[in-house]
Amino acid sequence: MPPDAVDLPLLAARFGRAVREAGIPCSPERSVRFARALQVAPPATRDRLYWTARAVFVSGHAQVGAFDGVFARVFDGVVDPADARGDPHAPPPPGLERGTQRPPPGAPRTADEGGSARPSSSPTAAPGDDADASALAVPVASAGERLAAKDFGDVEPDELLALRRLMEQLHVATPTRRTRRARRARRGERLDVRATLRASHRTGGDPVRQLRRRRLRAHRPLVVLCDVSGSMEPYSRAFLMFLHSAVGGADAEAFVFATRLTRLTRALRGHQPDLAIARAAAAAPDWSGGTRIGAALARFNAEHGRRGMARGAVVVIVSDGWEVGDPDVVGREMARLRRLAHRVVWVNPRLAAPGFAPAAGGMAAALPSCDALVGGHNLLALGDAIAAIGARTIPS
Repeated sequence: MPPDAVDLPLLAARFGRAVREAGIPCSPERSVRFARALQVAPPATRDRLYWTARAVFVSGHAQVGAFDGVFARVFDGVVDPADARGDPHAPPPPGLERGTQRPPPGAPRTADEGGSARPSSSPTAAPGDDADASALAVPVASAGERLAAKDFGDVEPDELLALRRLMEQLHVATPTRRTRRARRARRGERLDVRATLRASHRTGGDPVRQLRRRRLRAHRPLVVLCDVSGSMEPYSRAFLMFLHSAVGGADAEAFVFATRLTRLTRALRGHQPDLAIARAAAAAPDWSGGTRIGAALARFNAEHGRRGMARGAVVVIVSDGWEVGDPDVVGREMARLRRLAHRVVWVNPRLAAPGFAPAAGGMAAALPSCDALVGGHNLLALGDAIAAIGARTIPS
């Protein structure tokens, strides 16, 4: 099947569901990674597809057998050449006979009538598994998987609860940095003089054993500033859930802005997401108002950024870049913010729109100071933002 004819995000979501149903623990985020991996490395061959999927979903040797069974059941049906032509009884094209297909490396093998080997359907395959395999090949995705690929602006009110649960499974993490604190370590880069001298008392004052210390590593701070102006209203509900997940999971500082800047970190804390989101929504009086990105950034830099919150941090700005004020102010404040932060990531949900160009006043002014510009119009696209937040190197 030509790769262009396959909906890769839907395929990744469907396969991730099959892997989870096989008992392999994996979150929907793995499906997001799998979709991105398929875009980077198109599955030109079956072996390439196998190793790409295995690298994403398998985290232990004990899971290989179950994974091989799922892979064989799902993709044997999908790539069946006879099924692709709609005639299951038609002979396969030359070179694609099932008996001559080479199984993926490491997959369990069983001998067929022709003496060739191919992956078994499952280590515990039952007679009814063939029917299950056909069901998996049918293009039907779960409600959660369809929701992951749905634009945030099209999410219905009755889908918000499911979207919030999917958001809670996202793992937002910043890169690490070395702190000033150190801990005893066998191969530390520093000599622990005091501990070495104390230990020398046991050997008559001769420092036979040199003890060393290593500096600890900690995740960089994360600061998220989210645009809740009128132009961002279709996406505001979803990004408020993302802010709650970031505050609870990555200990992020959260702000929203439209005509003014509002800090929501304290309002978004708590184990009851509904109450936290309601408190945050009530705390911002300018919800769905005009957009003054430059003024909001200026206030953040003056009251929080220069005082330490943005120093060495990963700063994420969620906005479509529409600015009613002077775009030069946006450019100036973004440059100040860039000098303070370790990395600045701009999430623009309009990025996936056909013909998009970063030509809006605020967006064009801010772009030179951004380390990454990513989309975030749905849960799958939000995976790009999470990857940009956790990137270890700064692109030139």
